[in-house]
Amino acid sequence: MLKSIVTEIVNAALPQPCSFTLETPPQKQFGDLACNAALILAKELKQNPREVAQTIAADLAKSEFIEKVEIAGPGFLNLFLKPTLFHQVLVTIEKAGKNFGSVNIGKDQKVNLEFISANPTGPLTIANGRGGFGGDVLARVLIHAGYAVSREYYINDAGNQIVTLGKSLQAAAGKIPEAEEFYKGEYIKELAAQYPEKITADALETGKAFAAILLEERIKPAVAAMGVTFDRWFAESELHSSGLVEKGIEKFGEAVYEKDGALWLATSRYGDDKDRVLRKADGELTYFAADIAYHADKFSRGFDKLIDIWGADHHGYIGRMQAAVEAFGRKGDLQVIITQLVKLYRDGEEFRMSKRRGNFELMSELLADVGMDVARWFFIMRDWNTHLNFDLDLAKKQSNENPVFYVQYAHTRLASILAKASDMDWKAGDLNLLIASEELALIQKLSELPSLVTDIASSYAINILTTYASELAQTFHKFYEKCRVIDEEDSEITKARLRLVASAKEVLRIVLEDLVGVSAPEKM
Repeated sequence: MLKSIVTEIVNAALPQPCSFTLETPPQKQFGDLACNAALILAKELKQNPREVAQTIAADLAKSEFIEKVEIAGPGFLNLFLKPTLFHQVLVTIEKAGKNFGSVNIGKDQKVNLEFISANPTGPLTIANGRGGFGGDVLARVLIHAGYAVSREYYINDAGNQIVTLGKSLQAAAGKIPEAEEFYKGEYIKELAAQYPEKITADALETGKAFAAILLEERIKPAVAAMGVTFDRWFAESELHSSGLVEKGIEKFGEAVYEKDGALWLATSRYGDDKDRVLRKADGELTYFAADIAYHADKFSRGFDKLIDIWGADHHGYIGRMQAAVEAFGRKGDLQVIITQLVKLYRDGEEFRMSKRRGNFELMSELLADVGMDVARWFFIMRDWNTHLNFDLDLAKKQSNENPVFYVQYAHTRLASILAKASDMDWKAGDLNLLIASEELALIQKLSELPSLVTDIASSYAINILTTYASELAQTFHKFYEKCRVIDEEDSEITKARLRLVASAKEVLRIVLEDLVGVSAPEKM
């Protein structure tokens, strides 16, 4: 928000429009914001960058909000802002209250966000954490950015994995011999013992019955414990029973052709590396055909954009899916996010997991061990494209070493300050008294939230939320160390600083509760 105000000031001072950036310098001695407008304009005007910078600086110095402008290096503009601008920003934050950080770049566009979508062949594991927590946080941010978001879980309850599940239960009941490809794990034995009447001679029928049980008794409760809600649970079996897969194929017209007894889609026309089979020579429909029908169905429900969050093993699937979406006229309307692998560490050693071998960490067990707040925070604090090493020992620590504990402690300290001043009428405090560098730095950090929401809504980089929260907590702690908030000898500065503390508390609460989805405790 501070940057948006300064952007308007800089634009007014430019000899002609250009796209520039404003960055916060690493050290305060270089100003409050650094601008590269002169460098960009110099290339366009074919002039010396420092001369262009001097022209811009002279006009900027006339602004009521600019203290001074220094020219650095080849032509960077270091802007020193007047405290009055910070005070204006703080008033805006106060007026916005719980709505601060909300923007309207989405303009009510309908977005379908599909995530987790783990096969109903076993309970949720920590491998589902990145897509699960990350998808929910992304949905929260997109809503704050003005999008109408629908969260969806795709249930793969058709195909070979369901037959394999059925055979795994049959083997556990002693009806057929064990095989390497069957699902292992205690949950298979538990289900076989709990529901022996549902194990029939038909592997597909058995698989469907236990897929439904796993969904209702293991997956949905774990999703709820993660603090995630879905607007729709969509079953793949619905596509087949309703004939939507066949209807989806028909929509491609001449892009579909027969070869070697199979039915193909000419995805290579739309950027894929080769064409793809829709129906095999034996008449069986492929997974790809069902996935196409599913995405076509989502578009038919009026969504402007689809966002899918997939695991690392689906990276090679992006090209064909994007090609299919383009083939039915929705080029650019499908965005795919790939999550990298999760590794769990205990006592410095990696715990190797395999769902098929039954050697995995259940999401429900992890939540019981470290709590939802810590799990959610740890799963979203790394970029989607990097491997996530989940340090169980660090997650259990209740100290400032634990990043979520550090941020939540800042919120409790803010709450404690306000509680101590509950008998004081501070809401009319004079903001002009806030001139200390630590006070202004805290206001500047608070002002960054709207642009942060805007950035995440376009980049989907949700990990910068936790980074921002940590930086905000750190900035507050520096302010708290240097500036005595409740000063019995100076009631006026006390009132002004309490206004700042109240805004800091609300902004941090928005980040914690509304965006990340963890608690903002008043006491710890």
